[in-house]
Amino acid sequence: MPVRRAVGRTRNVICWKKENNPIPAMPKGDKSSYTDKQKRQAEHIEEGYEERGVPKKEAEARAWATVNKMDHGGKKSGSGRGKKVNKEPARKGSKASHAKHA
Repeated sequence: MPVRRAVGRTRNVICWKKENNPIPAMPKGDKSSYTDKQKRQAEHIEEGYEERGVPKKEAEARAWATVNKMDHGGKKSGSGRGKKVNKEPARKGSKASHAKHA
């Protein structure tokens, strides 16, 4: 039996991590599970934030957060896994930008 240790709590439930897991977890910041379209979207959103004076690192973080909120994370394999894209986060930022320039 693999060794397990507690790594945190979520809603009063202990989360466990297997020590001898043969598949390592994806490192933070790894964008390999995103489609080319999602990468282009994040780049475009990031440019918009930078134009408004947000620092580069913060702009990148906000851009990926927006893409995640829109597409529910990276690409998912398997039939029936698709979800409708939520365009509200992008419209929200666009409205704020246009209101500022009007």
